[in-house]
Amino acid sequence: MNPNNTTLGFIGTGVMGASMAGHLLNAGAQLHITTRTKSKAQDLIDRGATWHDSPASLAAAVDAVFTIVGFPPDVESVYLGDDGLIPNAKPGTVLVDMTTSSPALAKALSDKAEQHNCQALDAPVSGGDRGAREATLSIMVGGNRDAYDAVLPLFEVMGKNIVYQGPAGAGQHCKMCNQIAVAAGMLGVCESLAYAQHAGLDPTTVLQSIAAGAAGSWALSNLAPRILDGDLDPGFYIKHFIKDMTIATESADALGLDAPTLQLALDQYKTLADQGHADRGTQALIKLYE
Repeated sequence: MNPNNTTLGFIGTGVMGASMAGHLLNAGAQLHITTRTKSKAQDLIDRGATWHDSPASLAAAVDAVFTIVGFPPDVESVYLGDDGLIPNAKPGTVLVDMTTSSPALAKALSDKAEQHNCQALDAPVSGGDRGAREATLSIMVGGNRDAYDAVLPLFEVMGKNIVYQGPAGAGQHCKMCNQIAVAAGMLGVCESLAYAQHAGLDPTTVLQSIAAGAAGSWALSNLAPRILDGDLDPGFYIKHFIKDMTIATESADALGLDAPTLQLALDQYKTLADQGHADRGTQALIKLYE
């Protein structure tokens, strides 16, 4: 699929989705959009995107649809409801869910799409608001390989590290691996900065040393400076990270895997949410060390 001659749908224009949809629009796609709050899509509408009042209306007009919504129940509603994508999509449509969601749900969506002569891919992303803005997202894809190959040129408009992981659900399983690593990493970043402060060091100077060494990570390079600047705005919401870690915990349990570090991070973030920080960025974990 070439973005210059493909009619695309996009559902979900939040912190990341708005930028992702904008890249497709800039690449020349005929973009159709819908979202629960029309005002969040107004910039895209002003730039030429076509607004629809429902997923059903959008599905009937496009060759492929990308979605990035909040929680698994939102995914189910968008895809499986009477007014959803799968019951109303044209045969041959490729449906791409980029929400971080349940691997089991991804498999169910794929099976349901095939019954309607469509293909559904699970393609969660990593990279946060910055990766979305700069089109450098990591995209992890599960589902039919031919559908993946067809959509790859569109993925390349939004990301830089696009990897096919395997059959339906594999993309979501890969994202769980990502979130487990991120969860442990954020614990380490915040505890490291807290230690530096308690030791009387300048955390900014400490970062100059450790970010380039064996401790280096995306979180240390990108989120630690935000912490030091007092910037706790969301590149990725705490409430969504709790959702992701909950899915990862449930999936680990189903696989028979004990994941104590993941559980510790989940407990810490739930404490943050209980303190009123659910709509802040994941770097707000530093609040527990103040």
